[in-house]
Amino acid sequence: MSERSDIVVLVVEDEPIAAQAHREFVERVPGFTVAGVVHSGAEASRFLQSERVDLLLLDFYLPDTHGLTLCRGLRAAGNPVDVIAVTSARDLDVVKAAVSVGIVQYLIKPFTFATLRDKLTAYARYRQTSGEADQSVVDRMLGTLRTVDHAALPKGMSGETLEAITNALREASEELSAAEVGERTGVSRVTARRYLEYLADNGLAERRPHYGHVGRPELRYRSVVKQA
Repeated sequence: MSERSDIVVLVVEDEPIAAQAHREFVERVPGFTVAGVVHSGAEASRFLQSERVDLLLLDFYLPDTHGLTLCRGLRAAGNPVDVIAVTSARDLDVVKAAVSVGIVQYLIKPFTFATLRDKLTAYARYRQTSGEADQSVVDRMLGTLRTVDHAALPKGMSGETLEAITNALREASEELSAAEVGERTGVSRVTARRYLEYLADNGLAERRPHYGHVGRPELRYRSVVKQA
C-alpha cells in the first residue's frame, strides 16, 4: 500500500444503515480516510491482516463476537491499532473493560456528526503529539483525548462561554484564578468559577490551591491542553 498522510479508518458495524452513516461521517472530517466497512469481527480480523489501518470505529455488539473480545485478540496478536468504541453499551463495567484494552475514545449511540467529529479531531491532535515526554507533555497528550459535549452542559451554561474560558486557559502561560479568567473573558468571577470547576471535573483543567499570606487559599486553574 502507498503511503498516506490521512488517518486510515476501518468501520466495524453490523447494521448496514448505521455503517454507511458512520462512513459518511468520518469522510466529512478532514484528515481521515475510510479504508473499508466490515460487519463482523471475523471480517475485521481478515481486513487488518492485509491492510494498514490506524483506527477502528468499532461497534461492540457484532453478530459473531463482542467488540471487547476482538480488541483483546488484536492486542494478543501484537496489533496496536487504536480503537474508538461506537456502541449502545452503557454498563460501567463494559466502559472499564474498554479502558483496560486500550480503547482511546468511547462514543455512546445515538450520536450526532458533531459529536463524532469532535472525537476524531481530538484523536488527530493526540496522534500529532511528539517529542520527549515530561509530566506536562503526558498531561497534554492525554488531555487531547478528552472532549466536552456542549449539548449536554448543565442548565444555565452555554457552549460559547465554555469555549471562551477554555481558550483563555489554553492561551495562558501560567495558572489563572477565577477572577483573572473573568477579566479575560468578560464574565463575573462567580460565573468563571462555575465553568472552571466544570472543566476541572471533566478532566480538561487542573485546579490547585495557592496559599497566600493570610486567609483561605485561592484556587488557580490551568488547562491540560495548550494551544498547538
